[in-house]
Formats: sequence, structure tokens, C-alpha cells
Amino acid sequence: MSISNRTAALLGLAALIVAVPATYAQVQAPAPAQAQQTRGPWTRLAPFPEPAEEVLGAVANGKFYVFAGLAPGWTPMGLVYEYDPAANKWTKKKPMPIASHHVAFAVLDDKIYGFGGYRLPESGPPAWVPLDNAWEYDPANDSWKALAPVPHKRGAGAAAAVNGKLYFVGGAGLPDGSKDIGVHPTRPQAVTGRVDEYDPATNSWGQKASMPTPRNHHVVAAVNNKIYAIGGRIGAAFISSGSSNTDVVEEYDPATNAWGGPKAKMPTPRSAGGSGVYNGRIIVAGGEYQDSRMLAAFKVVEAYDVATNSWQTLPPMQFPRHGLAAGVVGSRLHVASGDVQSAGNGGQVHVEYHDALELAPATR
Repeated sequence: MSISNRTAALLGLAALIVAVPATYAQVQAPAPAQAQQTRGPWTRLAPFPEPAEEVLGAVANGKFYVFAGLAPGWTPMGLVYEYDPAANKWTKKKPMPIASHHVAFAVLDDKIYGFGGYRLPESGPPAWVPLDNAWEYDPANDSWKALAPVPHKRGAGAAAAVNGKLYFVGGAGLPDGSKDIGVHPTRPQAVTGRVDEYDPATNSWGQKASMPTPRNHHVVAAVNNKIYAIGGRIGAAFISSGSSNTDVVEEYDPATNAWGGPKAKMPTPRSAGGSGVYNGRIIVAGGEYQDSRMLAAFKVVEAYDVATNSWQTLPPMQFPRHGLAAGVVGSRLHVASGDVQSAGNGGQVHVEYHDALELAPATR
């Protein structure tokens, strides 16, 4: 083959590769050699059965639950898995009633609540259609119950429980008056600081003081009856278009319905991470970042101490990842699955890794 013909062939192959939509390229990382293996302060546990990105974690009844998942083509998986630490075993449960992604989950009285999220359009090209659905999942009965809908359709928000009520904080949806049916990287999006309070006793919603920094793909956690919003992205819902990560930490007091002054900034600005709470500290693991120079996933794990308004760096995960599920069971932070690359980079590497970090030695 001549040099000119070889060059033409290579260019044609490159064009073909570029033409394949990123959401349809998927690679699975190799399986761990053992179901349980100690790697420094981290322990490798039973692998997650259906590796995916955009999985979400919750802890109830001493067990770790993983929800949602996003397949190629922005197809929601609607997964529900229960992990039993005593048996080191995953069990598949009833799927989510509506296959959706970027749902905000929180736990109250060992019931798991899910708010908002996105689904695929009923027809036409893929997009993120914002939802107003609210659900209660009872792990004891493996059952779902529909609740009063969220007043404002959105996904990629976060939620926490304080004093018998749940708070759905932030997220992203469609701009007022938009004719679009779904959120898309090439079209206008609306990021919100809205806070909606759900009362399970009356199955009703009430709007509260808005978060000062509108954001999505952030962490929300409750400590000492106050709610903390950490990191996330501003400007847009998609890391690949129009958004920037933020390091801002803000505190909300439900008792006074007021947001206080800014707290110590997050050391590593990131979005789409996992989180858990242990001993007055909010642990944030993984996440992603993009700019004109790079697309990256993080393996960093950092802890915010509410009492001292300070951050501590913990031992990092072995592999970087975003869209992972996380939660604290006992004194261990569990992290499961996720994507080891940032979104929109031409491929997806969904790992089945499930690891736990022992937190007790680092306590005050």
C-alpha cells in the first residue's frame, strides 16, 4: 500500500471511530481476583453484579443499597441491589417503578425515599426528561409506594432527612417556558437552588429557602440536624457542556429555614461523587472534572468535619471513578461501581469494584 493510500485508510478509520456515539462505547474492567481482599486501608468486597455509571447508594437496616444506573444511549437501568455486609453478598431486588437516573435518595426510619430524576423521551432522540415523581422504598418488604409528586420537576439534585422530614435540594431541569421535553447538552438548561421539604406524616410538600449557590450533581448530607450542600456543578447539568465544578460548602438549618454563611471550601472541586456520614464527618469519594485541557475522574476521598469546619484527606480509592454509589455501614465507607472516566470522552469503563474504607481509626 502506498503512503498516500495508507494515510487515507487511517483517516477513514479515525473518522469511523469518531462517528460512533460516545454513549454506545462500553468496556468492562477486569473482575477482581477475589471476592474479598485487603489493599492497604481498603478492602475489596463482593463485586457489584451489574456494573454501571450513575448508580446511587443508601444505607438502611444495616445494609447497603444501590439504585438506578445508566446504560449506553442514556438508557436508565432502574437497578435495585441490596448488600449484606455479614454475608458479603449482593441480592437483586424489585426494580425501580420508573426506570430513571440521577434520582435523589435519602433515608428516614429505615425507609428509602427517591425524588425526581430523569428518564428517556417516549419518542425521538435521547435526552434527560426531568421527573416530579417521589417514591418510598421499604427494604423490609421490598416494596415501592408512590408519594405526592415533587412540586418542581428536576434531576441531579440531592436529599437528606432531618427531624422526621426530608429535603430535596438543588438539581437541574428545563428553563421556564421551554418547549423542550428533555435536558440536553446542546440546549438551554436551568440549574436551581430550590429546596422542597417533604413531610411523610401528611404526604405533602412545602417550599423552603433556596440554596444560595444553585447547583446539581452535588452532595447533600445531614449532621446535627443541619444540612450541608457540598461541591457539585454550576451553570449546567452536563459536565461536558456549559458547567463548572464548585468547591462551595453551604449550611442549611431547617429549624430556622435559613442558610448560613459559607463554610470551609472543598479541597478538590468535583461533581458526581458518592458520600456518607460518619462520626460528624461527611465523606466525599470520587467525582469528575472537565475543562478544555482534560477529562478526568477522581480517586480522592475527603472528609468534612462539621464541628471544626475543616477538611481531611483520607486514603484514596484504588481506581478513580464518578457516578458511583456510596454509603457508610457501621464504621466502613462502601463504594460500588461507577465509571473510571469522565463523561463524553468516547468510551465508558463501568467497574464492578466494591470497596470499603475503615473509618474508625481516623476518628477523633
